[in-house]
Amino acid sequence: MEAQDGALRGIDSAPAANHAVWCAACVLMLGLLLAPALWNGFPLLQHDSGGYLARWYEGYLVPSRPAAYGLLLAATTHVSFWPVVVLQAAATLWILALLLRELGLGRRPLLLLAVVAVLTFATTLPWLTSILLTDTFAGLAVLALHLLVFGRTPGPWERRALTAFVALAAATHSATLALLGVLAAGAMAAALLTDRVIPARGGRRAGIAVMLGVTVTLGANAIVAGYPAFTPGGFGILFGRLLQDGIVSRYLRDHCPDLSLKLCPHRGEIPLDADAFLWGNSVFNRLGRFAGLGDEMRTIVLGSLRDYPLLQAETAAAATVSQLGKVATGEGVINQIWHTYGIIQRYTPEVVPSMRAARQQHRNIDFAAINRVHVPVALMAMALLPILLTAGARWPELGALRTLAATILLALLANAFLCGALSNPHDRYGARLIWLAPLIMLLVPILAFRPELDGLRRRWTTAWRAAIGVQLLRRAD
Repeated sequence: MEAQDGALRGIDSAPAANHAVWCAACVLMLGLLLAPALWNGFPLLQHDSGGYLARWYEGYLVPSRPAAYGLLLAATTHVSFWPVVVLQAAATLWILALLLRELGLGRRPLLLLAVVAVLTFATTLPWLTSILLTDTFAGLAVLALHLLVFGRTPGPWERRALTAFVALAAATHSATLALLGVLAAGAMAAALLTDRVIPARGGRRAGIAVMLGVTVTLGANAIVAGYPAFTPGGFGILFGRLLQDGIVSRYLRDHCPDLSLKLCPHRGEIPLDADAFLWGNSVFNRLGRFAGLGDEMRTIVLGSLRDYPLLQAETAAAATVSQLGKVATGEGVINQIWHTYGIIQRYTPEVVPSMRAARQQHRNIDFAAINRVHVPVALMAMALLPILLTAGARWPELGALRTLAATILLALLANAFLCGALSNPHDRYGARLIWLAPLIMLLVPILAFRPELDGLRRRWTTAWRAAIGVQLLRRAD
């Protein structure tokens, strides 16, 4: 009888113990993902952070700053924006937990903790979750969209939550909306052709999520500006890339003097660096910035596409390739971000003491040391993605991981084109997605060495032994 009572007590205590393990693991994982912000004493800031925050207070739209994320920032000023970074970290844990469950690795809090720990030290992920910027939503939205399309384990409420998350992520940045639109369009097209690879309901879910993202974008912008509108600045951002590639100079040389082109009298003053022209103290400011030059930039972009199609294709391809290699952590996270400081001081003075006390505002963070780890890990993992696609075809046990690898590879390529060819290559644009490649490479050995996958483990071990044997024979020769 006592033994039976002891067994029953053990059964009753097991869920409680598991719950305690999950709680402890979640606290540790949140600490890891928020480590840079906790070390800093304040959420990290970047050049663009102030631009998002200002939208609510200034009441108008500016290029590349959708209103949705700014509304989140404005709602949390009384607590120094900490709920925003906590939300970013919590969303990361939730989506990673759903992904592991989809791969048959659910209900293992210590495994999830190990995955988060490796990503924390080997990738840019914690620097994305700890900063007041939209970048963390890009990679998470790719995983969420993948789960909507291919997921078998998410329940109805989880699918609704994933749909809502994709919609919110799409509304935080125009490039994220475009990226998710490309992925959703591909899923819907593939589902129409055949449902053997992508189920029809998966394609529909992707389309619905992205359309909701469009709705949230228009709604959030309407809250700020008073009318529904897409975020402006598309032609202006592309103009910057054409400027840096020398296409704008060639167009002006071929068409000036032209009284309709305001830039003609200032050809000698135009810098060949897109960032210096758009965001520095250049002739762009004197001519009215996007409001004053918006129509002219549109004219030059469309005219150069018509006049130099081959040159446009060559420079777009080069920019796409260049963007694939730009994945370093920390671009723009410096201590001289005067625009962001000015916005915070002007509109949220209650936050200024905490901001000024943060480490970032006293000295620059040494990202060179960090990137000696992050960059090679990221590039190596990205290079291995095509190999995983091939291996997944030979090993059925890796089928689910192969599908995820295809989604991530397509997302990286689409992001490189959207941000490189249509904007301008930057490390920040690559870093916000590249952590997905090390994630999937980390999952390969975890899946390969599951007890239930003995066949795959044997093949994996045999392959490594064969590779080591070849190296030993070469050295012996």
